[in-house]
Formats: sequence, structure tokens, C-alpha cells
Amino acid sequence: MGFKPETPFDNIESAQQFVRLLIEAIEESRADVDADIARAESNLSERQKQALQLVSDTLAKLSHHMTTSRRMLKDLRTLRRILLDERQLNKQNPDKKR
Repeated sequence: MGFKPETPFDNIESAQQFVRLLIEAIEESRADVDADIARAESNLSERQKQALQLVSDTLAKLSHHMTTSRRMLKDLRTLRRILLDERQLNKQNPDKKR
């Protein structure tokens, strides 16, 4: 009987998919904000322009953090595969030592 996840984040692959979708949403939002900044350059007060620029910068930081998280999840998945393969090899060859 295989493991059945109780939540969408019970396995690394589900978390990877969520992070990928989140990165896409962040990039779309950032593109929208950047377009708003470009369109409204002359129509907005300086304070509003600064606020939009802050939103864009914060979204860029968030995107960077999520990209880092995606890499970490990939590393965890790789390590899990290495560990599971190693365990299977040890079960198949219990007399073999490293």
C-alpha cells in the first residue's frame, strides 16, 4: 500500500508545483505593475510612483526567494532519490560494505 498524501504539500513534487505556479503569478503581477508604472508615468504623483516602484521591487525580491526555494526543493528531491536508491541497494546486498 503506497503513501497517500493528506494535503497538497505532503510530498516534494507537490510543493515544487505550488512554488512554480506561485513564481508565475508573481512574475505576472510584476509585469502588470511595471506596465502601470510605464503607462501612468505622467499621471501619478511622485508618491504614487514610488509606491508602485516599491511594489515592483518587493515582487522582484519575492520572485528571487521563490526561485531559491524551487532550487532547494529540487535538491531535496535529488537527495531523497539518492537516499532511497542507496537503501534499496543495501537491502539487496546486505553483505556489501562501502
